[in-house]
Amino acid sequence: MDWPASEPIITARLLLEPLSVEHAPAMIEVLADPSLYDYIGGEIPSLELLEKRFAAQAGGRSDDGSQWWLNWVVTKRDVGRPVGYVQATVEDDGSRLVADIAWVISPNWQGRGIASEATRAMVAWLRSNGVHRLTAHIHPDHQASMKVAQNQALHATFTKKDGEVRWESYQPSTAR
Repeated sequence: MDWPASEPIITARLLLEPLSVEHAPAMIEVLADPSLYDYIGGEIPSLELLEKRFAAQAGGRSDDGSQWWLNWVVTKRDVGRPVGYVQATVEDDGSRLVADIAWVISPNWQGRGIASEATRAMVAWLRSNGVHRLTAHIHPDHQASMKVAQNQALHATFTKKDGEVRWESYQPSTAR
């Protein structure tokens, strides 16, 4: 399947830029707070690791072409520097496009609606490109991420993966 390329997205306060390796140095500061990893796991990345990760992610798709990888760096427009990222992994489930979405905002910028605004913009872009169903996986104690998911009309399910609760949303297809 030919997936569309990600594009810059502008909101009232934010610029979502398609991820590139060049974002790695600026994202080191964003990802440097150990509290970010309390719920999502992992650890603070080195610049080398981040460059390798971004190079793979910026490729835009899995090697076999079955997944479309979309990653945006979230920049607060009035300060001109990154504050986090949003991402989506899109697959065709045989009848519809499904996106597994995620968001990470630096603790220095949390609590200001940035994750919801950035995620809402990404979801609108995904929907405009044919995505009908959304999923997210959230740690059962991560109240802030649950609120972001609710703001995107996602609902918790009884399904768990790696200790995280699966959240889902669905938009029925429209007749053409």
